Amino acid sequence: MTDSAVPEPSPEPAHDPAYDRARLLEWMAANAIDQTTHDHPAVFRVEEGLELKAALPGAHTKNLFLKDKKGRLWLISAAQDTVIDLKRAHRAMGSDRLSFGNETLLWSTLGVRPGSVTALGLINDTDRRVTFVLDQRLWDADIVNFHPLTNTATTALSQNAFRRVLDALERQPIVVDFSAPD
Repeated sequence: MTDSAVPEPSPEPAHDPAYDRARLLEWMAANAIDQTTHDHPAVFRVEEGLELKAALPGAHTKNLFLKDKKGRLWLISAAQDTVIDLKRAHRAMGSDRLSFGNETLLWSTLGVRPGSVTALGLINDTDRRVTFVLDQRLWDADIVNFHPLTNTATTALSQNAFRRVLDALERQPIVVDFSAPD
């Protein structure tokens, strides 16, 4: 039998992530991280939830799950109206050229589906495969809002609470001012 006749190995079976919304909120409570979670209809794109977000205080986010040409994974969390030009962002982040990561990779690393991408998904990235990039505007905001691993709710965190989440996860973001020129 030649190498070309060897069958391709089957992909690993899909596994459920360690954390879903309920377990994430339990983890926050166990770590004394104050949050307020608001349920709402599913929101898949930033533009869909503008009226909903107007009623919730704080900075609202858009989150991009990316892969660079070298295979490194990236999560960008930015203020919802921040313009992120992927043709230029890689220079500010210190990455190679960027493209969107696929759904299978998103599920296996952050435990979320498209439309639910969130910085809180880092709780499922136990292998530390994803490099976290945070918009300077979110780093400076008093309150930040993220999906709690599902796009049917929004979790509001004070800046102190958000930094406690990052500390508990032992994650240090690369903070980038996306509005700054190259």
